[in-house]
Amino acid sequence: MMENIKVSVIVPVYNSSVFLRQTLDSLTHQTLKEIEIICVDDGSTDDSYDILKEYSEQYSNIIVIRQGNGGAGAARNAGLDKAIGEYLSFLDADDFFETDMLEKAYEHAKKYNADVTVFNSDQYYEETNEYKKVNWVVRYNKIPPYNPFKHRQMTDNIFKVFVGWAWDKLFKREYIERYNIRFQEQRTSNDLLFVFSAIVLADRISVLNREDILIHQRRNNSGSLSNTREKSWDCFYSALTALKTRLVQEGIYKEVERDYINYALHFSLWNLNSLAEPTHTVLKDRLLSEWFRELGIADKPEEYFYNKKEYKQYKDML
Repeated sequence: MMENIKVSVIVPVYNSSVFLRQTLDSLTHQTLKEIEIICVDDGSTDDSYDILKEYSEQYSNIIVIRQGNGGAGAARNAGLDKAIGEYLSFLDADDFFETDMLEKAYEHAKKYNADVTVFNSDQYYEETNEYKKVNWVVRYNKIPPYNPFKHRQMTDNIFKVFVGWAWDKLFKREYIERYNIRFQEQRTSNDLLFVFSAIVLADRISVLNREDILIHQRRNNSGSLSNTREKSWDCFYSALTALKTRLVQEGIYKEVERDYINYALHFSLWNLNSLAEPTHTVLKDRLLSEWFRELGIADKPEEYFYNKKEYKQYKDML
């Protein structure tokens, strides 16, 4: 096994055989060679595991873990327990990457001794073979014009400057282990707790240039995790409450409370607006009867909220 691993790449794999070869090829051809690729087969029922075994026989730095289906959070935690790299990268099995992604992210992280490093991505649409720019994954106008920085230096809601997913970020492993930051083991929204805890607790965050698009997120994939949300409509709420619990434990909830409550409203409405019936009504009833109150949204005046359109939707629901 290789010494001095710079990045441990952790890839949860569940029935991803259609895209898996492209994903693995874009990892095995990375210009940064001191990497380990930990693939966690999360109970796949297609031939994903066979493909992983084939690649692991060909490449000595591919490690395959097999477990029963527990969701991406459980799979990432299993990879995390095995990782020995200086930095951690959590990638999805249906996305693909620029060959210099890890080298650029790692060098940037090292340069600024960053706890968390964030880079830019775009979206790839399978049907039309199109790449589309996305301007909301990193809100560059809300971060300082220097690296590194802390969440206090961001000028917008700190939970909206970056998206709460893990795959466009590099995390220093020593930092993650020191704070015992782990993924929630639930069907969806399982990375929100991990990512936002890491952002808020970090002393040093660094962001690569906007022009460096290093990852291509595949869209229109019917097997993707984001398409299983009808069955897991309540996961976002347990993610938000787990995040609040962590912020309280760390003694920083009071400092970020307004940002948190604004984000809780935003994420509640996003989940509501993207669900079909009958789940839409089930969630709406739960928000109105309990969750808006429990998330701290219910007793706040209009001026407390940053986004007036979201506040209006909330008031109209009442």
